[in-house]
Amino acid sequence: MAKTPKRTKKKQRPFLVLSNDDGFRAKGLNVLIDTLRPMCDLLVVAPDGTRSGMACAMTATIPVTLQKIKKERGLTIYACSGTPTDCVKLAVAQLLRGRRPDLVVSGINHGDNSSVNSHYSGTLGAAYEGVMHGIPAVAFSLCDFSPDADFEPLRPYLIDFVFKAIAAGLPPLTCLNINFPKAQKFNGVRICRMGRTHWNNEFTKARRPGISHQFVYWLTGDRINDEPLAQDTDSWALENGFIAVTPETLDVTAHGLITGLQDVF
Repeated sequence: MAKTPKRTKKKQRPFLVLSNDDGFRAKGLNVLIDTLRPMCDLLVVAPDGTRSGMACAMTATIPVTLQKIKKERGLTIYACSGTPTDCVKLAVAQLLRGRRPDLVVSGINHGDNSSVNSHYSGTLGAAYEGVMHGIPAVAFSLCDFSPDADFEPLRPYLIDFVFKAIAAGLPPLTCLNINFPKAQKFNGVRICRMGRTHWNNEFTKARRPGISHQFVYWLTGDRINDEPLAQDTDSWALENGFIAVTPETLDVTAHGLITGLQDVF
């Protein structure tokens, strides 16, 4: 009697949680959805408006709301009234339905999140929150603040980087901060450290419209590169047309000081 052939188990598609800080309508996020959807199942939880500069801020004093925008096979989109961190927290706590994500992907941000900017970035805040839940994470940014920025040159890299991040198995408490220069073609990919930069003249003072004796302060300024000759930084990579891939860790302990401080204290 002939043996019945065994059924091969169908390989499950990667499951990704997507978020950003520019809002669920942002072009960068929707390019990311459109690019990854043919190969991945996507749960998108993104702010209902712009939340740039929120870093890891979370909402603690008022309720947070979720609105389901779309539900199709392999794609569910929610708009959240909170921060990027809130979005990922809600995804993990309320929306996973028992399926663990392979990766949290944040972006594509409209603007540079390299060097010091990563500390302020809501895009990185969403990625960090995924890492805090033990989920590998990647943050994508394009150095173009235009709402209608051209993301087409990024498409083949997005797919490649997402699948490589899943396959690499990032260590605990780490994520990848990936920044693309504004260009139609890139000179390559550089794995690099975070550059040392700082912001100068961050606020400008102006009279409040209609009230002559009151003033308002607009956030502005210039970013200063503190090590312009260093060629191993994300700053140098972007200035020279390379995609900057920076591994980041959430452990901010200054390990080199522990022994010395034990002697002092």
